[in-house]
Amino acid sequence: METVEMNSVSLKRPRSEDDVANADEIKRQKILEKSKTGNNSGQSIETVTEQPEDTKNEIISNEESEEQEEELEDSDEDGDPESFADMMKHGLTESDVGITKFVSSHKGFSGILKERYSDFVVHEIGKDGRVSHLDDFSVPVDDEDPSEETFTVLSDEDKQRLEELQLFKNKEASVAIEVIEDTKEKRTVIHQAVKSLFPGLETKTEDRDGKKYIIAYHAAGKKALANPRKHSWPKSRGSYCHFVLYKENKDTMDAINVLSKFLRVKPNIFSYMGTKDKRAITVQEIAVLRITAQRLAHLNKCLMNFKLGNFSYKNHPLKLGELQGNHFTVVLRNITGTDDQIEQAMHSLREIGFINYYGMQRFGTTAVPTYQIGRAILQNNWNEVMDLILKPRPGAEKGYLVKCREEWAKTKDPAAALKKLPVKRCVEGQLLRGLLKYGMKNIISAFGIIPRNNRLMYIHSYQSYVWNNMVSKRIEEYGLRAVPGDLILKGATALHIEEGDVDNYTIHDVVMPLPGFDVIYPKHKIGEAYKEMLTADNLDINNMRHKIRDYSLSGAYRKIIIRPQNVNWEVVAYDDPKIPLFTTDLDKLEGKPLPVLPTDGKFRALKMEFSLPPSTYATMAIREVLKMDTSIKNQTQLNTTWLR
Repeated sequence: METVEMNSVSLKRPRSEDDVANADEIKRQKILEKSKTGNNSGQSIETVTEQPEDTKNEIISNEESEEQEEELEDSDEDGDPESFADMMKHGLTESDVGITKFVSSHKGFSGILKERYSDFVVHEIGKDGRVSHLDDFSVPVDDEDPSEETFTVLSDEDKQRLEELQLFKNKEASVAIEVIEDTKEKRTVIHQAVKSLFPGLETKTEDRDGKKYIIAYHAAGKKALANPRKHSWPKSRGSYCHFVLYKENKDTMDAINVLSKFLRVKPNIFSYMGTKDKRAITVQEIAVLRITAQRLAHLNKCLMNFKLGNFSYKNHPLKLGELQGNHFTVVLRNITGTDDQIEQAMHSLREIGFINYYGMQRFGTTAVPTYQIGRAILQNNWNEVMDLILKPRPGAEKGYLVKCREEWAKTKDPAAALKKLPVKRCVEGQLLRGLLKYGMKNIISAFGIIPRNNRLMYIHSYQSYVWNNMVSKRIEEYGLRAVPGDLILKGATALHIEEGDVDNYTIHDVVMPLPGFDVIYPKHKIGEAYKEMLTADNLDINNMRHKIRDYSLSGAYRKIIIRPQNVNWEVVAYDDPKIPLFTTDLDKLEGKPLPVLPTDGKFRALKMEFSLPPSTYATMAIREVLKMDTSIKNQTQLNTTWLR
């Protein structure tokens, strides 16, 4: 096996009518965080993968302000592809973050990933190895559930009015339902029907002009987001309803916040094993405390872009990191590789694998990479931390952020800069609020206002930056074989490979450390390279403890080569770029047939399937196949160069 230096190979793709028709969506995708790009790229590459455990569970419960800020965040500022590419000249390329090597010897070719978000499908793999699928909408039969009469007692007109009330589609504060044939039993059934079929609504009985009415209304105040209703929960039923969440083009956190809103519960009663990115179709397991499958199943009638199914009751929630990984189904459209190139690339992916680099999403999209802020935190250089986060920077950013940074540079006044910032929950807004509260001489406390997960993201980014660079050096120096002095894991313990044992290991056994106080380093040139890199950054490799405990790095070990499992592929021809090239779980449930594809179409697509463990980047697997730089800077410049 040989290592190959990185060469950029691309097909400069003309914009189709579909591209132009979706210009607003394309613009909105341009400036998303985590290195996501839209259809204006010659090759748009993203990943749906696990984030570090302590960066996954940040849920915003202030729904109204969140919705207003999302509108601002979704609005785009400027322009045409040329101006965007000019701005992205200041962005990062793969080589800037240490991503420089390939393991395969095939010639690279081009393809378009995520021309449609439905070209990227992720199925979660649970800790038992079972792949999550949405294939059953039925609700478990339970004697404790409401009777069938609950679902028929309301008229169609009542249901319409209640649904409009539930979804805040009318100006009425309540809906009154007259009780015909008034009995206590009849009123009880109507109460149950409203609460079961329209989660989030409360009911009460009122006398009006000698008639009984059931009044439905939204719970208000603290009760609106209270814990699940304290009704009798059967002892024989598990306390947690587990279900499969199928979502399209929606973030996991967004989906949970929507469910919380409809059910009128706090988001923290939901649990999950990992978060999934937005621009994809993803299928994963969710658990919720003491909400019935009936209530959840009814939500399918009013949810947009996601569905719930495969309900069951269990006695335990889900825990972050419990999953075995994810199974990916990916379509690369308009590929240019020959059949031989594709066969070589896919065989190499299956037999050898890819370098387990941290992908571009880890390092941010602007001219100030997140690892630089992480390095300043570790150096205890808090003025530099503040400056890096708030200073003006070239590149693609929202207009209000540009104005905020300009005001900060001009006045160094947190209050004045904050006034320029309508979106207060961004990192810049949080830091400015902290400076306003604690003053310019207490930057540590001001920075502490930023949620812990976001603060740790910066130092994890620096660790990833070091790891990427060291792995590239390791592969350049020793190739794709285990050598004496490399590290391997025995259980959770790292050991050095001794001269006499080297034949017992392969490159797939070798791990490299993320720097920290609780790891050991290779006993060859790369061990010294770690020390040199940290010394150049004014850090002591032998003292990675920080005076602020949160920022002390214990370190970890990560395999340098990942070999995907269950790798399959197929090349198909197609004429229409809008048509799907495979059926999703929802398509199958709804009985939608796969479109008939031509035997000799205008375009060719590579359909790939593979499984990856947690915390690996699908982007890096696809990079190995295509031999292309996955950075947003490279993609936009390649595409807009063609457009000129």
